[in-house]
Parts: sequence; C-alpha cells; structure tokens
Amino acid sequence: MTRSKAASAVDLDDARRNLGIKLRLARQTKGFTLKELAERGDCSESLLSKIENGKVMPSLPLVHRLVHALETNISWLFEEQGPQDNVVFRKGQRPFISLEGSTGHTTGVMLERIIPYKEGHLLQCNIHHLEVGGRSGGSITHEGEEVGYVLAGQVALDLNDQTYALEAGDGFCFRSNIPHSYRNIGSEPASILWVCTPPTF
Repeated sequence: MTRSKAASAVDLDDARRNLGIKLRLARQTKGFTLKELAERGDCSESLLSKIENGKVMPSLPLVHRLVHALETNISWLFEEQGPQDNVVFRKGQRPFISLEGSTGHTTGVMLERIIPYKEGHLLQCNIHHLEVGGRSGGSITHEGEEVGYVLAGQVALDLNDQTYALEAGDGFCFRSNIPHSYRNIGSEPASILWVCTPPTF
C-alpha cells in the first residue's frame, strides 16, 4: 500500500465517527439502551459507548454480533454516499477500512473495497491487506458463501478446527456458516482478494 500514514489516520478517524453515528441511530431506532445492546452484543457498556462516540473501531466479530442484535447488516454501517451506477473503481481511489482489535489497537488488517457498500449489490468484494502478524480476530459465522484468492504472501485460513496454509496463487471456497478467521503467517505483508455473497461486511 502506498497511502501515507497521515491519510490513513484521517480515514480511520472518519470511519470510526461515521460507524459510531450509524450504530447509535440503529440502536435508538430499535429502542435499545446502551446496556441492552451491550448485553446482546456480549461487550461492555463502556466499550459500546466508545464505539458510538467514534473513539474506537469494533473488532470484526463484535460488529457481527451488534448488527445481528440490531437486525441490520454491516454493509449498511459502511454504506457510502455517491453515484449508484459506478462501474469502474480506479486504483488509488478505492476506500480503505482499518480493523481494530478488542484493545483498540490495530489488528494489522486493512480492507480495500472493490465493490462499494451500496444497496442492491449481491456480491461483496475486498482485498484484505495483512501486515506481518496481522489477523482477523476471533472466528465469525454468518449466512452465505465465500471465495478467496491469495494475491501475495502466506496466510493461514482457520475453518472450524482445521487450518489451511496458503500462499500466493492459492484459492479457497467455503460456506460462511463455518466458523472462520485468517492470519498472516509469513515474513512479508500478505493480500487476499475476498468475495462473498450476500454482502455482510
């Protein structure tokens, strides 16, 4: 990735703020208190408050639990405003999302959006960029099907209780209801082209 650290920090601040606003709106629309949603999402009330106030970005597993409790989807949380009929998304103009862990520190994973998060798309596609030691966090499950192709580096794909070591040129496909996570097991950054349907993140 060639993006500057300053630009990445600004993008992350904006992403935190926008996600927090939408999450609070969804919670209030459902009539949940902070405490009620925290219990349903299996997290602390103080952490949820920090998320809603744009202080931290929730981990991927936590986002899945929260949107499930709110009966919405992750695509809506990250939905972008703009033209609905774009066909081409140029290099250097695609948005990035940096994922954080439960402690508020980066997980070493950056998602580069290939398909924007807009209503009507049947597919979701990102390039998952993993720093050395980067990992997705805890296992998640949801409805759908996923396919991926390792563009660079070496990664481990954990499916339920089985681990697959993959390298550049390897591909995979699995049902999304299988608990899954992934991590960089190499000495260099790794990238995975990842597609799933229906859109969940």
